[in-house]
Amino acid sequence: MTEMVYGSVPRASGEPILPRWWRTIDKWTLSCILLLCGVGLLLGLAASPPLASKNGLQPFHYVQRQAFFGGIALVVMFVVSMMSPHQLRRYGVLGFFAAFVALALLPVLGTDFGKGATRWYSLGFASVQPSEFLKPVFIVLAGWLMAAGQEINGPPGRSISFAIAVVVVGFLAMQPDFGQAALVLFSWGVMYFVAGAPFFLLIGIAGAVVFGGTIAYNNSEHFARRIDGFLSPDLDPRTQLGYATNAISEGGFFGVGVGEGQVKWSLPDAHTDFIIAVAAEEYGLVLVLAIIGLYALIVVRSLFRLMRERDPFIRLAGTGLACMIGVQALINMGVAVRLLPAKGMTLPFVSYGGSSVIASAIAVGMLLCFTRTRPQGRIGDALLRRGRG
Repeated sequence: MTEMVYGSVPRASGEPILPRWWRTIDKWTLSCILLLCGVGLLLGLAASPPLASKNGLQPFHYVQRQAFFGGIALVVMFVVSMMSPHQLRRYGVLGFFAAFVALALLPVLGTDFGKGATRWYSLGFASVQPSEFLKPVFIVLAGWLMAAGQEINGPPGRSISFAIAVVVVGFLAMQPDFGQAALVLFSWGVMYFVAGAPFFLLIGIAGAVVFGGTIAYNNSEHFARRIDGFLSPDLDPRTQLGYATNAISEGGFFGVGVGEGQVKWSLPDAHTDFIIAVAAEEYGLVLVLAIIGLYALIVVRSLFRLMRERDPFIRLAGTGLACMIGVQALINMGVAVRLLPAKGMTLPFVSYGGSSVIASAIAVGMLLCFTRTRPQGRIGDALLRRGRG
């Protein structure tokens, strides 16, 4: 009898796709994602009306848009999670080239919306940020290359993936978008480590990152200003970080009450980059810990399931996706409490933003696909047979 990674799950002949999908999907991870979407709408009701009022729009204009994009994102997530790993690999590679071309054309066709960094394409009714879509498909491409490099007479996949990562990071740094660049490089480093990279090589890469950061600090006013603000012992209470820090301290354990928070009237990015400050002020530490717990459960549960996966491509790409989602959430919340320098990075599924939520849905849909149960022997059994052979 064929064993499954998580117990014996027989596959019925001719079983419809929806029952098979429901039987094999990780329901805990799926539930966490749905809860995060619900939290995002809840916080959007609190954070976005002040911005809508300033822009002369209906009070719940941004909430309605968030619900619209969230609905599209959930459909995308479900469709992607139903694909096979082979299909995801194919579409991921094609998607990477499309997203990379869009990223490369930003200096010519993109806009900065007055924020000092050219990261978006304006479509009139909405905007698109190519870097958000580039991250998950880059991870799929890098996972495929690294897995191919492990085969006998295979290509130098790790070297090729590193060269692609350097090019991608270079384009992101030119926007400038050092936060996304760091996230891409981190995700690649995690996969490289899982693929068996020498520890000293990783130390060398880390040193190169520090060297690159030093060059960026000396040559980019945008980058230097954020680092100086982070290192400064004094915090201007009239800055976004000042407002966010004060809101978090005011919230305490249970918050000041629903609708009673004041930070949303002062922060222009309260509904996006600093949404966690709104959560902390109005709902307190309780909700913040619940949000952290949901992200932690997604990452830890996915990694445990991937540890037993025999296919190197699924194991590498899935690990990169899980760590990318967790670290992006960590960076967003770390900036709000001033543990990290300021970066324009959203909180997946919680912050407002069409590109962010749909790209996050693609990433999680891929992760759900990779962590589905499949007919295969345990990886320990395969290693034992290889050792005996």
